[in-house]
Amino acid sequence: MRQSPVLPEDLRPDSTVDSLRLYDVSFENTRLGVELADVFDRDPALPGVVLTEEKAFISLVSRRQFLEYLLLPQGLDLFLDNPLRVFFRYNRSELLVLQADTPILTAMQRALKRPPQLASEPLVVEFAPDHHQVLDFAQLSLAAWQLRGIETQIRYERSQALMIQNERMAMLGRLVDGIAHEILDPVGFIWGNLTHVSQYSKDILELISGYEHHIPNPPPSLKQLHNELEIDYLQDDFPRAVESITTGAQRLRDLATSLQNFCHVDDVYPKPADINSCLDGIVLLLKTRLSSEIQLVKDYGQLPPVSCYIGRLTQVLVNILINSVDVLLNQAVTRKICQELDQAIDPHDPPRITISTLILSSNLVHTDAKSTISQSHAKRWAAIRIRDNGPGMPPYQQQRLRDSFSVERRVAKETSLALAYQIITAKHGGHLRFESEPNQGTLFEILLPLV
Repeated sequence: MRQSPVLPEDLRPDSTVDSLRLYDVSFENTRLGVELADVFDRDPALPGVVLTEEKAFISLVSRRQFLEYLLLPQGLDLFLDNPLRVFFRYNRSELLVLQADTPILTAMQRALKRPPQLASEPLVVEFAPDHHQVLDFAQLSLAAWQLRGIETQIRYERSQALMIQNERMAMLGRLVDGIAHEILDPVGFIWGNLTHVSQYSKDILELISGYEHHIPNPPPSLKQLHNELEIDYLQDDFPRAVESITTGAQRLRDLATSLQNFCHVDDVYPKPADINSCLDGIVLLLKTRLSSEIQLVKDYGQLPPVSCYIGRLTQVLVNILINSVDVLLNQAVTRKICQELDQAIDPHDPPRITISTLILSSNLVHTDAKSTISQSHAKRWAAIRIRDNGPGMPPYQQQRLRDSFSVERRVAKETSLALAYQIITAKHGGHLRFESEPNQGTLFEILLPLV
């Protein structure tokens, strides 16, 4: 009676076949079939053995196939009393040999592609050219079934967490939107009256100048009042005060508008948006994170309104910009310490983030994006490029980031940039790519279709 397969307790979606129970039993093809029959009789769980010739791997003898050949007419005489090379001549079935680091789910997919008569046959796992072990198909099937269950559970938990996060973001968005409206109302009063205040101040100052011109010698009481009020200083400073109030009101209005854009995460339909203004609003929101040592360069092109989910797009841009800022902060601190210690630094290459926007036609799109945008009917694309001159990403980190963009890897671990990739590609029908070189910085490019 065969025992039920026992699975390891630490199965993960990326587990490989070498983590399963394997059978390290090999037989030279010069040994007799009766010896193999005794081994199968002593170990009912053994699915098969590795067949070798002069210690080199040549095939696999499975329990099922060996017993089936014994049941053939003259099978006992032909296969029990002769060397296993005789059985090998009769049974040259196609083998599936897996590398030891093959993921379990990949191995299961390959096993199911075998011919129907070999569907439940054991598999060979290769650790080295001279080291092979046997994997029971039932063990592989049970492990793959369990991993599918784990994946389903992970997807369910992620979808539940995403729903909760979206609901919280929507509630937060509505709250922030209400606060932004409350800010914009008094700002509107200030902004609407500033024009009149500015004109009134000019009229009053012009009237005072007229009085001084036509009455050069006013009474002593007016002279004293003139000196106490410092009219000369007031005439010079009052326009600057009005201009300062105007600038403050404009910044407050821009900040409230940026908050409104950021919190619109529950939009059902895309709406036309000014990408350049959106970027300015994001920079305003991140002003506290941008230290004085980090230089920000804007190179905006003339973009038409782009149809997008402005709240989601804002989240993506904020995420990329925060990553760039975090990368450059260490560089900025290092430069500051070097300056304090009077050490030499390059004054022409400060930590810098460059934000540029432009319109690209399909034939000018980078090669990495062509396969994605070829599925779209758009002939023009709005490009947003965010480049920093930081240390760049090492190759292993770049590969890990690219892996997180794929659906399979995203199930195992969903990073913020992977979520940004999903928003750009799935939500907007665009493309997100990056390129990085050590000590040359990193470039992120977002492509959005123009209709």
